[in-house]
This record gives sequence, C-alpha cells and structure tokens, in this order.
Amino acid sequence: MAGDQLQVLTALDVAKTQLYHFTAIVIAGMGFFTDAYDLFSISIVAKLLGRIYYHVDGDTKPGTLPPNVAAAVNGVALCGTLAGQLFFGWLGDKMGRKRVYGLTLILMVGSSVASGLSFGQSANGVMATLCFFRFWLGFGIGGDYPLSATIMSEYANKKTRGAFIAAVFAMQGFGILAAGILGIIVSAGFKQHYPSPSYAQDPIASTVPEADYIWRIILMFGAVPAALTFYWRMKMPETARYTALVAKNAKQAASDMGKVLNMDIEAEQEKVENLTANPANTFGLFSREFMRRHGLHLLGTTSTWLLLDIAFYSQNLFQKDIFSAIGWIPKATTMSAIEEVYRISRAQTLIALCGTVPGYWFTVALIDVIGRFTIQIMGFAFMTVFMIALAVPYDHWTQKENRIGFIFMYGLTFFFANFGPNATTFVVPAEIFPARLRSTCHGISAAAGKAGAIVGAFGFLYAAQNKDKALTDKGYPAGIGVRNSLFVLVATNFLGLLMTFLVPEPKGKSLEEMSGENQEEEMPTVRVIPVTD
Repeated sequence: MAGDQLQVLTALDVAKTQLYHFTAIVIAGMGFFTDAYDLFSISIVAKLLGRIYYHVDGDTKPGTLPPNVAAAVNGVALCGTLAGQLFFGWLGDKMGRKRVYGLTLILMVGSSVASGLSFGQSANGVMATLCFFRFWLGFGIGGDYPLSATIMSEYANKKTRGAFIAAVFAMQGFGILAAGILGIIVSAGFKQHYPSPSYAQDPIASTVPEADYIWRIILMFGAVPAALTFYWRMKMPETARYTALVAKNAKQAASDMGKVLNMDIEAEQEKVENLTANPANTFGLFSREFMRRHGLHLLGTTSTWLLLDIAFYSQNLFQKDIFSAIGWIPKATTMSAIEEVYRISRAQTLIALCGTVPGYWFTVALIDVIGRFTIQIMGFAFMTVFMIALAVPYDHWTQKENRIGFIFMYGLTFFFANFGPNATTFVVPAEIFPARLRSTCHGISAAAGKAGAIVGAFGFLYAAQNKDKALTDKGYPAGIGVRNSLFVLVATNFLGLLMTFLVPEPKGKSLEEMSGENQEEEMPTVRVIPVTD
C-alpha cells in the first residue's frame, strides 16, 4: 500500500509553474543545445575536411575522407558519448546530480575549443588529433543526458513534468539549427572575401587555404553556450529527491526547496529514515528484486532508444549524402569547397527548421495531454510509413521533378521522430526508476541509444560505399545504397513500435508512485483458525 509522501516532495509535485521551472529548463537545456550542436556540426564540415586534407593533385574529383577516417570522425564522438552516459549516470547517483553536473560542462568547453585547434604533421595526424578531442567532447556530452533529465524530472511538478523534461530535450533541435545557421554565416562570409572557382574550373584554386579556418570556427563555437551556463549550473541547489531519498538529509532538502518554492517546509528526518530503510527501497541495480520490479521497464527504455537512434542518427549524420544522391546538392565538381559547405549547411538548416524543431515543440505541448506512450507509438508508426513511402518508389523520387517531394517526405520523418520517440525515449527513463538508481538507469538507456547511433552511423557509412545502380544508370553520383538503407530503417522503426509496449505511462503520477518508493512492504496475511474442542 502507499505510504505517506514526504512533505518536501509533495510540495514539488503540486507546485504551480514558477520562474525556477523555466530557469531550470534554460540551464539544463543549454547543455542539450551544445550537445546537438557539437554532435551534428561535424556533418557540415566532413566534406570540407576531405577537400583540404585528402586532395591529390591530378584527381578528377575533389578529395574525400577515406572510409576509415570518415567512420572515425563521424563516430568517435558517439563512442565517447556512450561511455560518458554510463560513467556520469552512475556517478550522478553516487555523488549527487549537482556535483557531477559542472564536470560535464568543463569537459565540453575544453574539448570543443581543442577540437578546433587540432594539429598534426600530416592529414592523418590532424584527423587523429581531432578524433581524440571529439571523443572527450562526446564523453562530456554523454554525462549531460542522465544528469539533465534527472535534475529536471526531480525539480518538476507531476502535472507538467513531461513538458518540462521534453523542453530541455527540445533545445537539441535549436542546437542542430544553430549548427546549420552558423555554417551558412561562416561559409557565406568566407565566400565573399575569398571567391574561388569550381573544382572543374581549377581543382587547386577551388579550395583556398583560408577554408581551413571554416571547420575550426564552426567546431569551436560549441564552447560558447556551454561556458555561458556554467555559473548558473553551479548555483542550482541539489535536487530534494536526491538529498532526501539518497543522501538521507531531510533538513537540507527542506531548506533548499523552501528557498526555491518560497515556503516553509518541515524537515521530516524520521520519515526519511523509515522510508529509506524500507526493503522496497534498498535493492540494488540488476538484483532479483530490481528485475522483478523494473527489468521489463529497463528493457523497454533501452531497446526503444537503441532502435530509434539507429534511424535518427543515420538520417542526421548522412543527410548530406542523401541530398547529393537525389541531386538536391549539386555535384562536388561544380562547386568550390566553401560553396559546398554553404549548400550542405543550407540543406541541414531547412530540414531542422521545417521538420526537426517543430516536432520537438509539438511534443512539449502535448506530452502531458495525450501521454508519452501515445506519442511514442504514433511517432514510430509514422516514421515506418514515411520510410516505406520513400523506399518502395525510390526510383520515382530520384527523378529531377520529384526531388521536392522527396525532401518533404524526408522532413516528415524528422518531424515524427521528434514529435515521437526521439523525445519520449529521453523523458520516460527519468520518471520510472527509483531515485537512487534513476541517473544510472537513464544513463544505461541513453547509452543503448548511442549504441544504436553508432550502428546507424557506421552501417550507413558502409552502405554509402556501395554503388546504387538505379542512380548511376540515370547519371546521378554513385556511392550510396540509399534504398536498401531505407528498408532497414523501416524494419528498425517497426521493431521500436513493438518494444514501446514494455514501457509504462508516467503521465500525471509522481516519481515515487512510478518507482514504488512510497510503498510499504505488505506483511503476509496470517489466517487464524479457531480451535474447537
């Protein structure tokens, strides 16, 4: 049966939406803005890196990153993110959310700057240095996932908790958009000051030496938003749920939240001691009791996030290749290096503006109305349908007159990814696990997602090395097996839809209701049988 809730937690659950809620969203959200900017800006400059460092005199086409180098440059940050999610997720439950929060930002700021300063005696040396710093950048980004989600869930009231967590994650859309916009601004500025011919006209002059500054500026800018929020992150008090339920300090929790909510809250130390001593609140991660209570929940959150990110990251990181395949971005030989950056940035900005950003905010508006489960099922279903619509008549979409239709359909898959599982897979793990394991379980779920991102990124890169006969026969650039990749994503999205049925619906419930932390262990009923003579 349900036990009495701590007064400090009840006050948080029923608190009206106040300024501190929006402050927390901005502070945590700017981390996600930075995360998305850093992870997706590499797709804007990848082709430029190939032109600068891997062009060989006499080649008939611009230089491109070798497959192994392209895989490393695109995937190393994802590997770092996976490691960071596991490590910082665990550390957040051991040391507290706030104490670990600042470490991730310091790592992100330093690694962003260092990425732009990558050096080496050779092309491979520069790429190795870049990959080293991007791994540690990803490591810091990884920590931001479980910590931001957990902090926001533990600060929020239960009525609008989903919207607040989703709003933090929605800043990712603005980060992707900012990467595209900055790419446009920087490349346009360089294009004006350093005009250069197309590669076909003059292979050497098409890549001016100053182009080397473009990718460095774009990557280094990721340090700016992270640095701006460091001071405010350090001023945030530790969450009351961690202080009370994990650190077992009722007085500190009541004091911290009393200041935030501007009210007097009773410190209930005896109730905290009784609650945390309850056998229902002492089982460990992956213990038999954990598996009985939350095993299927963890399977649901990890599998859906993994499947979602296989599709989402492959689409994002390699959308430049898809645009080239259908002819929306001209052949590289018809452009200078700077012009190519400009065209890729413009395409990414358009997709983010029309599909990615609106999808996030639809989720924010409706997640506490129709629920997480409905949004996730709907998102996976529409992603499956639109991928089928792109894959089956693929030859139709490659026709020049149909390219706008392809872009529209492709944009809709992004819209329903974000008004769907890309947001909900982030929200739910922060709501359904016990406080002492919440950050760890969110980190495990997020790490499964990044494993999917790595599969998507490297798998799509492999597919990109295979010639697509349908395109080459029509005179389009060879090198992308887009259709087969789309069919794989159809199956991936459908599996994600099925695995969603393992995930509970937290809408309108307190965190303790979902995790079972406010339940008392029921004593076994003893039946008394009267003795008769």
